[in-house]
Amino acid sequence: MPAAITYLDLLMETCPQVIENDEQYETLGKRYGELLGKQRKRTPEETKLMRLLGVLIQDYDRRDPVPRDGCSPAELLRFLVDESGKPASELLAPVFGSRSHVSEALSGRRPIGADQARKLGKLFRL
Repeated sequence: MPAAITYLDLLMETCPQVIENDEQYETLGKRYGELLGKQRKRTPEETKLMRLLGVLIQDYDRRDPVPRDGCSPAELLRFLVDESGKPASELLAPVFGSRSHVSEALSGRRPIGADQARKLGKLFRL
């Protein structure tokens, strides 16, 4: 049985740091999305890392609050949810139907269809 991956191992693998540019934002955002997508399969150590990455991403978003040109639909959706201040699962469940679909949309693994985009437009008044 392989040894469990420790929080320190995860930190060394991910190298989290204060985000200073879009490239770092993309890298840490991708890792955050991977961890978010694991849901209940996430270890406590992975959850701890995900929370740290979330803080770093939020910090960058506060300093640079406008979605970047060319951002993916998932990135834009995460931005809108973050700006709303409401829990994603509560806010988006009526649009996507289930928590797992919300998680997949936020991580970019589930495409956002035209009907869902219209509902999101109404929800966020866009």
